Amino acid sequence: MLYSDKVMDHFANPRNVGEIEDADGIGEVGNAKCGDIMKMYIKVDGGVITDVKFKTFGCGAAVATSSIATEMIKGKTIDDALKVTNKAVVEALEGLPPQKLHCSVLAEQAMKSALSDYYRRQGIDPVPIVGEIGDCEDCH
Repeated sequence: MLYSDKVMDHFANPRNVGEIEDADGIGEVGNAKCGDIMKMYIKVDGGVITDVKFKTFGCGAAVATSSIATEMIKGKTIDDALKVTNKAVVEALEGLPPQKLHCSVLAEQAMKSALSDYYRRQGIDPVPIVGEIGDCEDCH
């Protein structure tokens, strides 16, 4: 299985690892069956994501997709962050092997879950839709 240099860099040197104690939104997605679990924390000020951190339990691709996803939404407005798709995550990493594409889906869902939690805490509608995680047969 070949990974791009970008994937290897984000796996070896993940950005924004950790947690935010007083986070404005927390999203956790994953599947214990496949072993990839992502937790994302966001801080929001004036509709802009001022800080984002993650904790991921999973394979190298799961760590890399979490890392780049945090970079893609940090400093962005909530509206712009909601437009970040798993496809954009894969493109930013210069590709993923087919059997690891589910990791990019998890990263998108973790972001949207954190944003959804932020909306819930603010009492704001509409709540962004967070999809269900699909079949994990091809995970590891």
